[in-house]
Amino acid sequence: MTRTRPDSRNIRMTTRDLPGPGPRALGPRTRPRADGRAVALLHRTAATLMADLPGLTDRLVSLLQEQEPVYRNASVNSDELWQEVHESLENNVQSLMRPKENRETARLCSWRIGAERAEQGMPLDALLHAFRLGGAMVWQGLVDIASRDDPDEFHLLVHLAADVWNFVDEHCGLVAEAYRRVESQLTRRHEERLRALVGALLDGTTRIADVPAAAAALDLPEHGRYAVIVVAGTGRPVTVDGGAVAGVRIVWHTGTDGERGIALLGDTGVEQLAGALTPPPGGRIGVSPVVAELTALGNACQQAETALRTCAQDGQVVLFQDHLPAAMVVSCPDTATALATRVLGPILDLEPVDREVLLTTLAAWLDSDGSALRAGARLFCHRNTVLNRLRRFEQLTGRSLSRPRDVVELSLALDAHRLLPVP
Repeated sequence: MTRTRPDSRNIRMTTRDLPGPGPRALGPRTRPRADGRAVALLHRTAATLMADLPGLTDRLVSLLQEQEPVYRNASVNSDELWQEVHESLENNVQSLMRPKENRETARLCSWRIGAERAEQGMPLDALLHAFRLGGAMVWQGLVDIASRDDPDEFHLLVHLAADVWNFVDEHCGLVAEAYRRVESQLTRRHEERLRALVGALLDGTTRIADVPAAAAALDLPEHGRYAVIVVAGTGRPVTVDGGAVAGVRIVWHTGTDGERGIALLGDTGVEQLAGALTPPPGGRIGVSPVVAELTALGNACQQAETALRTCAQDGQVVLFQDHLPAAMVVSCPDTATALATRVLGPILDLEPVDREVLLTTLAAWLDSDGSALRAGARLFCHRNTVLNRLRRFEQLTGRSLSRPRDVVELSLALDAHRLLPVP
């Protein structure tokens, strides 16, 4: 199944759905052992920078729009961007001035921005670049103010450079963590929604009014050549020969009772599709006939499930239309069981070895279009041996293989014995 990027227009969530930032990844923040003059210088320059916060915000917004195309996108509201940048800068500069009082507020602000931008689908690289640009602009602002207003103590800022840049790294980490948590939830909800849509189509429970939305979400046409695949097996994936069905797209749905697939065939025949499928080890596959629209997938799925029940052994891929008599048998199990008991009763009462010889001989004769010679070749015995066994079969059941009605009954009874738990 082709996976698609989650669409937040269809999957709404808020930052309240997520826990806030956890314990500080970098531990309690401590400043280097610089003398009090360095800290006092930082406070003075940060206070001056706060006074110019609107201008700093203008410059950072312009730089973002110049360097990151995503911020020039029409979907990004300029006023909201300015407010976001202003709030982030304000919290961060205040944290430099009064770490104990403001650090947690700044952390929560960065967390919220990361979560909201993930919901909007903004690339994480662009968001992290914005935070690093903001950090660089704040640091450059501190340096410019200190060199202008305190040239004699300007050099003291070097003692605090690591502290400032560790702060920037911490907030980039918070942004990335919040972004990835929201992205993970969006992806999970998107996949759950797709599973629900596919499941409803296959169960035949999709409302007509919801079909266009389901088609759009799954990127499938409402009208097209479709078939349904039903798999019973060990849970391992079905092997598909892509070269044999190059134009086919399959949307898989895994449920508690096995795997089902919606195949958009294009010009490919359903026979080609069946030939390109290999069941998992110990598995079986049923394939429906072609249907012409998404609303018919419920009936097609039922037919594929019926075809699956006609598989007599592991490793088979069965087309519904190729096994219609057997499909009738498994669709009416009570009636079919009664028929098998009535028609084959005397045979079923024989010793197991004797019973198996007669049933196998009848099956080979039917599969050979009533030719004892070809049946003998299948069974590695002489044609006369086949004829003798068939005469005994007729004697025990009271049916004649020369009467078409009796042959029909025997054929259906044999299918019932093979596919159903006949007593």
